[in-house]
Amino acid sequence: MRKQYGGKLDRTTLHILEAGLFLVLLLFFVIFLLLLQYQHGKDYTYSPMVAISASAVPAIFPPKIPVFPAVPELSGDAERLSGEDGSPSETDNPVSPQDSPSSGSPENTAPSSHPDASSTPGTGETLPDSPDPESPDPNSGLWGADGKEAALRQQSLELLAHMSLEEKVGQLFMVRFPKENAAQTAASYHLGGYILFARDFENRNKEQVLSVIQDCQAASQIPMLMGVDEEGGTVTRISRFPQFRSSPFLSPQDLYQQGGFEAVRRDTLEKCSLLKELGLNLNFAPVADVSQDAGDFMYRRSFGQDALLTARYVETVSAAMAEVHMGSVLKHFPGYGDNADTHTGIAYDNRSYETFTSSDFLPFEAGIRAGADVVLVSHNIVSCMDGQSPASLSPQVHKILREDLGFSGVIITDDLYMDGVRHFTSDAQAAVQAVLAGNDLLCCTDYEVQIPAVLKAVENGVISIERIDESVLRILQLKLSLGLWE
Repeated sequence: MRKQYGGKLDRTTLHILEAGLFLVLLLFFVIFLLLLQYQHGKDYTYSPMVAISASAVPAIFPPKIPVFPAVPELSGDAERLSGEDGSPSETDNPVSPQDSPSSGSPENTAPSSHPDASSTPGTGETLPDSPDPESPDPNSGLWGADGKEAALRQQSLELLAHMSLEEKVGQLFMVRFPKENAAQTAASYHLGGYILFARDFENRNKEQVLSVIQDCQAASQIPMLMGVDEEGGTVTRISRFPQFRSSPFLSPQDLYQQGGFEAVRRDTLEKCSLLKELGLNLNFAPVADVSQDAGDFMYRRSFGQDALLTARYVETVSAAMAEVHMGSVLKHFPGYGDNADTHTGIAYDNRSYETFTSSDFLPFEAGIRAGADVVLVSHNIVSCMDGQSPASLSPQVHKILREDLGFSGVIITDDLYMDGVRHFTSDAQAAVQAVLAGNDLLCCTDYEVQIPAVLKAVENGVISIERIDESVLRILQLKLSLGLWE
């Protein structure tokens, strides 16, 4: 060593050089540990030596702090599910014309022309060419298994573990609100929810409606979904009556003509506020069907625009409802098109699959991205997907919704009392097939026949208990996310 440096280094200098070499080695060791931290996600800064040494190299390798998604508090009111727009029983429960979506009264203003698709009327706002495909999907990936959904699933599993078979099967049924003994019926059959129609509001004021609903909730061990079809325009179960609103809610088409998507958003929030005042937590809206032909059965209830604008409408409504914890229902999957009224018979849809992927699916995909957690499936027989069964009873249609559209929320049938199903199979068999197809909720009137039919199918091994548990878990998660246990 002395020879290398000309013999001019004394012992003190050598000690300094050796100390410097040790510090260099220590620095490499610290860097090595920090690299391991980045590689394995371990926080080594808790080691005293590393904590001290790391402070010397923050600019080179700033310590990595693992970031985990926070679990949001379970808060909010509730609202989510689907129940068809049509009245379940035209014979046992006669209703006024507006209670039947097929014969609603004309809207206040039926627009004869539509605003240019490139801007929002009255705002000059430029619209996107299509819904953003990069928007985070709340039903998958980071928005799915992580964070809030993981916490809700764990709570749901704990609830499920203490439920009897009768309680589980009862949760699958969204039943038309009975004229009498609603609370007792809900408790006896362990019903998942009720859907209310105009007759349930006509002779009551706000306080009376709230009281009746609260009685049902108090009688039920598991909080109930309380739904209604308050779409606006031809389907207004509540706002048609002056004790609830001075005038009925406008149709989506009229709203858009008057004030663009901002008017749609304001209207949605007002609907949510009214429903919450009444104890309701699920609105069977928005209508996600694409229709531009005034002669279509679904036209007056639809947005009346092309697929891209309809997708933005659905996204606007779904996002606003999610913002205030109101349950939303996208309907009528896979898209109603120009089909006939399934309230009165079987409807066949012979359009190509490409028509659905390029048009009908777009509003549903937009709603799913915006946070909608219920999708209602129609009774149309769609030949390009399953030419043998109504969509509501078709495993293939449900597979498309789950796998191709990536929907992981609650799926509900259109009303099983409608002729589109009753002309196809018996009431009992319709319920069993609906569960086997993949529905989580069954919208029905004949629960006294259909609940025992599903119970018997489970006991006989036709429906597995795992299949029942799968749907009940989704229903419980939905109810927890809406804050129904608070």
